[in-house]
Amino acid sequence: MPSTSTTYGTITSNPTTFPSHAKHTRRPWPELFSLSSFCLPISAGDAKARIKINLSYFRVNYVIITLTILFLTLLWHPTSMIVFLITFIFWWFLYLFNDNPVVIFNRPVDDNVVLGVLSFATVLLLVLTHVGINVLVGLIIGVVVVGIHAAFRGTEDLGFPGEEEENGLLSVVGSQPLRPTSGYNRI
Repeated sequence: MPSTSTTYGTITSNPTTFPSHAKHTRRPWPELFSLSSFCLPISAGDAKARIKINLSYFRVNYVIITLTILFLTLLWHPTSMIVFLITFIFWWFLYLFNDNPVVIFNRPVDDNVVLGVLSFATVLLLVLTHVGINVLVGLIIGVVVVGIHAAFRGTEDLGFPGEEEENGLLSVVGSQPLRPTSGYNRI
């Protein structure tokens, strides 16, 4: 006979939040480069909000773009290319195409930690091969390209979970009124 008692101590997740490992899925490239999604941001605040959302949504795609630019800066340095390809194998298995969180000593490691450690290790190993200026130039170009794309790509069509609650009736009811509700304008 199955037990009908409630199990206490289990952790349930909020359905509107992403699990840690679901945040870093590679998005389809046509979605990233959809020309109909590009438009000028209205203000600096809008550009900042777009960058934040796009960096979160297209994280893996942006990492691939930055790593490709970094690789292209190493074309005339064969030793550095070999080191880069070895570190890229770690990127491949630990971050880019890993659907499950990395587990060390039976504890899951946050994706941001994996991203930071892989980034630091890649830069450090490449600098040790005496191509520091190439790495710096490649990273600067990568950050500029990703930043420009993230600022100009609209976020209206990204479809995050829980978007219905944020863009539905609750957002209208909870928003600020368009006109001031108190006082009169002087004519």
